[in-house]
Amino acid sequence: MKATQDDNVGASKGQETAVPRLRAAANSPDLEIKDAQLIFGAIWRELEREFGRSRMRFPRELILLGGAPGAGKGTNSDFIRKVRGITAPPIVVSQLLETPEARAVKARGAMVGDREVVGILLRKLLEPEQQNGALLDGFPRTKVQVECLKLLFDEMIALRREFSGTPEVIHFKQPIFHIMVLFIDEAESVARQLKRGRQVVAHNEEVARSGMGERWEERATDFSEGLARNRYRVFKERTYDALVSLKQIFHYHFINGQASIPEVQANIVRELEYQSSLELDPRTFDRLRGLPLASEIVQHARQDLVRRLDGYEVEQPETFERVIEFIEGKMMPIVVRHAVSGIANINSEDLLFEDPAALAMLIDVFSERGFHATVDVTRVGVPLRFDLQTGKIYSEEKKVFRFSVRFRNPEIRGFE
Repeated sequence: MKATQDDNVGASKGQETAVPRLRAAANSPDLEIKDAQLIFGAIWRELEREFGRSRMRFPRELILLGGAPGAGKGTNSDFIRKVRGITAPPIVVSQLLETPEARAVKARGAMVGDREVVGILLRKLLEPEQQNGALLDGFPRTKVQVECLKLLFDEMIALRREFSGTPEVIHFKQPIFHIMVLFIDEAESVARQLKRGRQVVAHNEEVARSGMGERWEERATDFSEGLARNRYRVFKERTYDALVSLKQIFHYHFINGQASIPEVQANIVRELEYQSSLELDPRTFDRLRGLPLASEIVQHARQDLVRRLDGYEVEQPETFERVIEFIEGKMMPIVVRHAVSGIANINSEDLLFEDPAALAMLIDVFSERGFHATVDVTRVGVPLRFDLQTGKIYSEEKKVFRFSVRFRNPEIRGFE
């Protein structure tokens, strides 16, 4: 018999099958997101206490310059600053972290912790010389740093909204983030790192001989092919995915860093022009700023959902337990069978749902697990007997709860 998408669930227990545990339809929030919220929240509160909100004046424009080791970030940073009219020196994130512990971590080709990077960087961005624009060389490098960057963008918008209509609003411009990512392959990266090592040695020897000039930093990764390859692998395993995730909110293209310098710089200009074409005019931005951001609505909705679920457990534990048992025993086997389609329609006459609170609990539980559940209550007349003399049909009314559970279905290639 061909299975249909609608399944009926009765109140009887005679036909129950094995019960799978209730699972989330989608992955729970990444640990990186949770870590970022904790890290950024703590740092932001520290800055508020130290500076006050009216002094939280971040640069109007942030240029995030990223890429593989040896991709040409340092080579092109001055060119980018000139094109955008940024007068402040580039903020080289690796140079901000010069503690002995940080040096030891970098010498192994690894990366310093997100808490230290984000904290030092945000303080640097609040310096007066950065207000007209800042170029960040080497940020973000991890998914936690990407999430912190998103939170910074949201906070900058919130600050502009807060001080709108006050004299201070001139210090809270519409935030502009530009993403410049230079990409080269592993072989090119290793070759460039080792070449830099040879150049550093020659330069430092000349400084020592002549007594003129400043010594350049000697990095262990520039003198060992193994360490250079490890540095590139760290980029591919952690930084590359982080940079790709930036595309969820900031539209940009990777720039081929293996071309000649004039070609790379021409591509940089085109990419800046493309990203600038996506920016709202400040007047349009101000017109729209009163509307809440989707991220704010989702955050508040999630907080409300958590409060409701905790309330069910404390105030109506017996009903809450019965709802969970019903979902696990009656609904999840059907939902699992319809995982490919991404929707399961389930009918039930269980008297449990005569209680409106039970319906609310069911919907909230599915929401917390990543599903989207709705319910439609219909009344159906069920014939009981037929009067042969009068022709009258006697029936009783039953209440049927029609649940629809939707979730993101997997992409499964069909037969060709």
